[in-house]
Amino acid sequence: MNRIFLDVHALQTVPPSNLNRDDTGAPKTAVYGGVPRARVSSQAWKRAIRTFFKDEHLLDPSELGVRTKKVVELLAERITELGGSPQGEEALALADETVKATGLKTEVPKRKSDQAKETSGPAPAPETKYLVFLSARQLDGLARLALEGAADITGFFKDKKNKDRAREIADTRHSVDIALFGRMVAEASDINVDAAVQVAHALSVHRVENESDYYTAVDDENTDEETGAGMIGTVDFNSATLYRYAALGVHKLADNLGQGLREDEPRTEPVRRAVEAFVHSFVASLPTGKINTFGHHTHPDAVVVKLRTTRPVSFVAAFEEPVRSDGVGHLREACDRLAAYVPDIERAYGDQETTLTWVLRVGPQTRELAALGTEAETLHALVTAVGEAVAERLDKPA
Repeated sequence: MNRIFLDVHALQTVPPSNLNRDDTGAPKTAVYGGVPRARVSSQAWKRAIRTFFKDEHLLDPSELGVRTKKVVELLAERITELGGSPQGEEALALADETVKATGLKTEVPKRKSDQAKETSGPAPAPETKYLVFLSARQLDGLARLALEGAADITGFFKDKKNKDRAREIADTRHSVDIALFGRMVAEASDINVDAAVQVAHALSVHRVENESDYYTAVDDENTDEETGAGMIGTVDFNSATLYRYAALGVHKLADNLGQGLREDEPRTEPVRRAVEAFVHSFVASLPTGKINTFGHHTHPDAVVVKLRTTRPVSFVAAFEEPVRSDGVGHLREACDRLAAYVPDIERAYGDQETTLTWVLRVGPQTRELAALGTEAETLHALVTAVGEAVAERLDKPA
């Protein structure tokens, strides 16, 4: 298969906010170009992207997975749904043995066990030691396997062939989010999935210093004699124009998804659907840290998407020297920097004959970016154009 990479770049301005905080509660930062920058971790934005798939119905629920320690409970529910019986503790026992057959280790958390003893409540379900990412189809497959061996589940999985079947089910028919973001299981490395997507930490294009907001809250029931605040506190924040970047290996995504999630569609269709969902979600999603406090609902001012056969290229070096606003904002200068840098690095390292470029932009400050590629009027138009181009490239012989 041809090597195909999709680079997605965005400039997004956010007002005072705390999208992604560190262990002290302050917005995360990083030093780049010798000065402190605002930072939003890749983990925070990847979670925003994954939840956007579901919240905005970009993909069918059958194409998505779930990441949880409560795999045994989840699988027990599927066993009951598919078989009607067994239920309760019997279903949990079947699920526990099936999960362990995949190579995962389970145990009842001590805290929950102690709490159950204190309250004389029901025994809690076992959990995996780590968060485990499983697709809806993998859970259904494991549930059917558990029902097949329900008469003697322990003996059933003593047969190596059945244990191998459990591992195979857990490592095939991956959901779109697993195929995109991968899966790492230290204790069962043979079911690991290498991610097709690499997401950079978002960085401000300019120097940023965190600020602190001192706030008070008044008790509504205070009388005139009761003065002062009912509560006082502080919350840290910053504001920034962020450069965001992600690289998607389309060929790796196709390999992770396999021949297709549905038997009645061509091989390229699930890949096209996944690419479109990713581009849409990357552009439109937003981490929700402290969003009720700051209401930082913004969209990117500019998006540049490149489909290439050469290796991915981040344009963050355009901002190694921090943008200085001089009282007129950072966005225009950031766009001008990008418009000058992109042709230069593409000339030196790119393959202009095989690289396709699209631009989605808003406002006069982004005007210089129009010359970089084909302009899309809307996000929908951008997503559709990228999806069609990816499907066409996948159909070409290697």
